[in-house]
Amino acid sequence: MALVLHVVGARPNFMKVAPLMAALSRRGAAQRLVHTGQHFDERMSGVFFAELGLPRPDLDLGVGSGTHGEQTGRVMIAFERALLEAAPRPDLVVVPGDVNSTVAAALVAAKLGIPVAHLEAGLRSHDRTMPEELNRVVTDHLADLLLTPSPDADENLAREGVPAARVARVGNLMIDTLRAHLPRARALSAWRYLGLEEGGYAVLTLHRPSNVDDPAALGRLLGALAEVARALPVVFPVHPRTRARLADPALAGAAAALRLVEPLGYLEFLSLTSAARLVLTDSGGLQEESTALGVPCLTLRENTERPVTVSEGTNHVVGTDPGRIVAEARRALDGAPGRGRVPALWDGQAGERAADAVLAFLARA
Repeated sequence: MALVLHVVGARPNFMKVAPLMAALSRRGAAQRLVHTGQHFDERMSGVFFAELGLPRPDLDLGVGSGTHGEQTGRVMIAFERALLEAAPRPDLVVVPGDVNSTVAAALVAAKLGIPVAHLEAGLRSHDRTMPEELNRVVTDHLADLLLTPSPDADENLAREGVPAARVARVGNLMIDTLRAHLPRARALSAWRYLGLEEGGYAVLTLHRPSNVDDPAALGRLLGALAEVARALPVVFPVHPRTRARLADPALAGAAAALRLVEPLGYLEFLSLTSAARLVLTDSGGLQEESTALGVPCLTLRENTERPVTVSEGTNHVVGTDPGRIVAEARRALDGAPGRGRVPALWDGQAGERAADAVLAFLARA
């Protein structure tokens, strides 16, 4: 029986791989799971295994944090050792998303002659200053099977010369996870223990280096967000990367206007976002989730690798100019009409289609 090895490293990976693993399990496929440890905090990763029904990893590489080069290199060294010692060797390595673990595992597997499947392939921001964009491009051109979420992803791959025979559009696996867990999440009513009213608050996430590493850039964003908080509470689950930056005394005043909380588990966070009036984020995954939930979203970046959330969903890319952020937030809160349909194949069955594509690939191999 063919063996499929899944590699996860950061919390968005878990939501993407869980539906595929479940669908393959229902078909009796042999699978193993490797956690690189890129996200190593219990609140950032450990709790997700229990909440999403994922098996505990067969191997945890424990690479931890570091610069992009350090982290990528440590994953490559540890993952290569794991593959060389594996018995039996996997027939396919599945890498989801666009984090450092994704490209590192893909490169190691490809050099060892093991086929690679990229889950969520073909997305492009066309901004090479984003580390994730480089990870996406390299992984796609190493992969033997590219599982895409939307037509724009197929078009990007075709422009880059990727043969159509290697591409299978399966839909958005993160939305499978959202749909499966939304009733449980809604039942938590997470907004209540924060003293909030359903539909009466905004949710904020910030973690991109371009937004949080430069104190001046972060200060401008926080100033705009503090202005938004004058209209309604802004709940801010603080990523560890961002928490360290907020220790700067120059940022304390603006940060104090926001409702800072620790990172939340998947169900708590979904409970919070599903009942929000507005989402403000620099996260790609949250652009997708807000579209699936029908919640207006303002993306605090100059571009997005998920344009379908803008053309069809609830997302608006507003950049990082404070004046525009405040104006667009007011417009959203005033109930200005916007788009809001859920894109095709975001129907909760993407995991099944991905499993079909994986098994068909293995049958041909």
